[in-house]
Parts: sequence; structure tokens; C-alpha cells
Amino acid sequence: MRWGVTVSVVVLVGSALGLLPAQADNCPVSRDQLAKALKASVKASGGPANGGFEGHEWAGVVARDGTLCAIAFSGEKPDDQWPGSRVISMAKANTANGFSTATMALSTANLFAQAQPGQSLYGIITASPPSAEANLGDAARFGSDADPALGKRIGGGIVFGGGLPLYNEAGPIGGLGVSGDSSCADHNVAWRVRAALGLDKTPQKDTIKYDLGSDGKSASGFGHPKCAGYEADIAGDIGASGTASLTDLRPK
Repeated sequence: MRWGVTVSVVVLVGSALGLLPAQADNCPVSRDQLAKALKASVKASGGPANGGFEGHEWAGVVARDGTLCAIAFSGEKPDDQWPGSRVISMAKANTANGFSTATMALSTANLFAQAQPGQSLYGIITASPPSAEANLGDAARFGSDADPALGKRIGGGIVFGGGLPLYNEAGPIGGLGVSGDSSCADHNVAWRVRAALGLDKTPQKDTIKYDLGSDGKSASGFGHPKCAGYEADIAGDIGASGTASLTDLRPK
């Protein structure tokens, strides 16, 4: 209860004094919408199984300009899920948003194969390191409407599952990042959350592609390794996985 009471008091006092981080006017979702969709998508908070460790998760959303505008968790308090996953969720959202356009949607899972040594995107994770501002401020406010990272461009580049671009009928409007389980399960949760928010109007399917061969090479060029659980089975059931050639993923 201590975490929840502390956050509630901070939010109430901060609101009265006008000290809360400003939420971007163009944020695709509110924190309440994000939290509701996340809790409904995570087994630990009453949602369906996703094939991994089935623990609580963080979710972050950035606006199209890369500003963090919503952050939530599925547990009752910030440390019910891995504390380190808070910033990872922000970085996944930033990556998916930053590498998607009106004609081509890329999930963070789609970047794994190309980011390996000898491939065309090797070194990409060093191009946009997360800002030190991500971990500043009172930890009791993390994941609330008063999270100190809100309104900042946290950056970060992630090349494993859990980040998805957000699209409405007009095109890309931001990015979603989920973290707190295996990267494969994170992808499944993100897929469910994005669908629940109705922001999955992508120009083509940005599914996770389990097509790495014994030599580690991806048949599509956008592949991702399987994780230890049954995440791949769940992904197949909910339409979050699939195969596609490089040609299929290129803008038409």
C-alpha cells in the first residue's frame, strides 16, 4: 500500500501546484487507457498467457516526435515488475516509432537479424543511447502520471521483441514498448495491447518472424530467435508471428 499511497499523494499535490510533467497534446493514449489495456493483456494481472515467465510488465508510449507521453505497469506498485524494464519499455517505444513510416512498419523484433555482426544495421544500438534523465527523480512516481521521464525524449535503441509502432487510419502516430518478460512474450503482450487500443492500422504486418536457421541467418532478413517458453505458439495463435520476404516488407 505504501507505494500506491505515495503515488496518489504526489499526483494530487502535483496537480494542484501544476508541477506534473506535461503530457504531449498529441499522445496516442492516456495513461489510464494504456494501463487498462496492459492489465488485460498480462496473465499476472488477470489477462491471457503469453508463453514466457508470465510476470508483471511495464508499458511505455512515445508520441510521433519521440516524447515519452504515457507510462504504466500491470502490477499494484512499481516494483511488482522488473525495475529495469521501465526504461527498456521506453526505449522499445522509441525504436519502433523511430524506424517506422507511413509506408513501412517495423517492430523491434524485426531489427534483430539486421543488427547482428556482419549485417547492415550492426551497431544500431549505439546510435541512440537512452538519456540519463530516464532514471532521475523520485522512484515512487515511476509509472504514474507524475513519472519524471514524461515529456522527455528518452531515446534508446532496442533490437529484440516488445516494441511496436502505433498507427491510426491516417498513419504513424507513435510507438509502444512493453518489457518485463522474455522478449518474445513482450512482443505478444505488445501485440495484444496495441490491438486493444485500436492503433494497429499498419501498412503491412510487423509480426515477429521466427525464421533463423541453424547458421543464425534469417530467411526474411527480419528474423528473431525463439525464446525458451511457448511464446512462438501463442504468437501464432494471436496472429503476432508470420513470415515475409524482404520484398514483402519494402514499401510498395
